[in-house]
Amino acid sequence: MLDYDKEAADYDTSRGGEARAREAARAVLGLIPGGPGRLLDVACGTGIVTRRLAAARPELRVTGADLTPAMVRRASARLPGAIVRADSRRLPFPDGAFDAVTSIWLLHLLDPEDVGAVVGECARVLRPGGVYVTTVDKAAAHDVGSDIDTVLAARPRRPAADAAGTVTAHAARHGLAPAGHGSFRGSGQGRSPRTTIADLRRGWFTLLPPGEPRTEEFAARLAGLPDQDRPRPDPRFSLRAFRKPAPTPPRTP
Repeated sequence: MLDYDKEAADYDTSRGGEARAREAARAVLGLIPGGPGRLLDVACGTGIVTRRLAAARPELRVTGADLTPAMVRRASARLPGAIVRADSRRLPFPDGAFDAVTSIWLLHLLDPEDVGAVVGECARVLRPGGVYVTTVDKAAAHDVGSDIDTVLAARPRRPAADAAGTVTAHAARHGLAPAGHGSFRGSGQGRSPRTTIADLRRGWFTLLPPGEPRTEEFAARLAGLPDQDRPRPDPRFSLRAFRKPAPTPPRTP
């Protein structure tokens, strides 16, 4: 996994910046009912999306949580007093504390056994009737049918920890029911051959360690593609929403 303390300084500019954050926030808010309440953004990173959630819904009291100190510092500068340092597997909040919980670009980073723990924690802190929204299938979103994807098709892949079916199954085990889906464009994140080679050599493709012969074989094939600096189409990220059912009122005799 990447060192997000080191990544924090350049995280936003390397991942679509404000344009991507704008589209992400709009799509997330489309799955969250309106009205006052509390929203928790789990693994909020630099707070670039969290700030937009708060600005778009001033009736919501928005809290961000992240484990990485450098990310917490950046998010706190954007939303003073609203960010806490917390492990998403053990959230420091009471049961039913929030009307909505979000986790954007988190589950794909986790070990498979931790995905269920995080979904369980998000469900625990969600009030009955509340909604949990998360990204799913993140890696697959980058397969846009380009020549880069053709070169990388034979690369080794891990099973996706954030596969939509897997996340839905975890949600069901923790009492959450499907409540909708959406998507948004990863603005500014279309890959070029040159940036993909750099990502390979940084270790972003986890089963292709930097410096190994097979990694360099893929890098050489990418270097042979035309238009080395032309970004291919942007990815389109998927969202799933889940609702925590409210208790059924007792039937009157």
